[in-house]
Amino acid sequence: MAVIDCHHHVWWLDKFPHQFPPSWGTSLNRDFTPDDLRPELRACGIDGTVLVQSLDKWEETPHYLDVAEANDFIRAVIGWVPLADPPACLRRLDELKSRKKFAGMRHLIVYEKDPRWLLQPAVQESLKEFARRGLAFEAITNTEEQMDTVLDTARRMPELAIVLNHLGRPPLPEKGWEPWASQMVRAAAFPNISVKLSVGGDIVWRWPWSTDEIRRYSDHVMQHFGPSRVMAGSNWPVVLLSGSFQQVWRGIEDVLKGLSAADRAEVLGGTAERVFKFK
Repeated sequence: MAVIDCHHHVWWLDKFPHQFPPSWGTSLNRDFTPDDLRPELRACGIDGTVLVQSLDKWEETPHYLDVAEANDFIRAVIGWVPLADPPACLRRLDELKSRKKFAGMRHLIVYEKDPRWLLQPAVQESLKEFARRGLAFEAITNTEEQMDTVLDTARRMPELAIVLNHLGRPPLPEKGWEPWASQMVRAAAFPNISVKLSVGGDIVWRWPWSTDEIRRYSDHVMQHFGPSRVMAGSNWPVVLLSGSFQQVWRGIEDVLKGLSAADRAEVLGGTAERVFKFK
């Protein structure tokens, strides 16, 4: 089975300017391209990837799909469409019908002022269309209230494939546990939710990568979700704020050592292939 990095970005800042939080410093303020990523993948034995949006901007989505077509190792793209405008969302989804690598979307709900943004009727209406079309919705959360809206959505739409980004944002820098641990147990009760074994930008800028420290959080997720609902992702290049690509990927492999070969294969590729329906 192919080894898949289920979460990374690329960007060309002259084409799509990014504004990173000042706390992240300036090291990400340059282009990161498929050519930069390719040798990292080769060194770690990774066969393919999932390219994930980094801006809530429609124009980035067809651009990313063009990038994916030009780079065979990108197996799927998670783009963006305007969930808050159902007619516009439907039009964009129709435009994407012929783009075989389009696998779903993410909205950066972490930056919405309303922590219950996801539960707006218009947003929920758009997500129902994702469920009807068999497309995935990726949820990135930083707070307990944001996570609650994701769980509520999973309850309302059991047919919608929801992918929690970055282990659901565990309190790694604080070495904390609750309420994250209980929320992940609740999330695991919904069979339509899967989880990315990765670490988000809110953490990496203030937490040097430590395989030993992430282990208890990944073990907790693995215990409750099982390998068939967990997928490994680097979050490159954002994760470079915390460690090198190889350090991070070898760390992920290390926390999976206790699994059987079949279960490791699920986390390292099988789950992503199934959830994102690689063509």
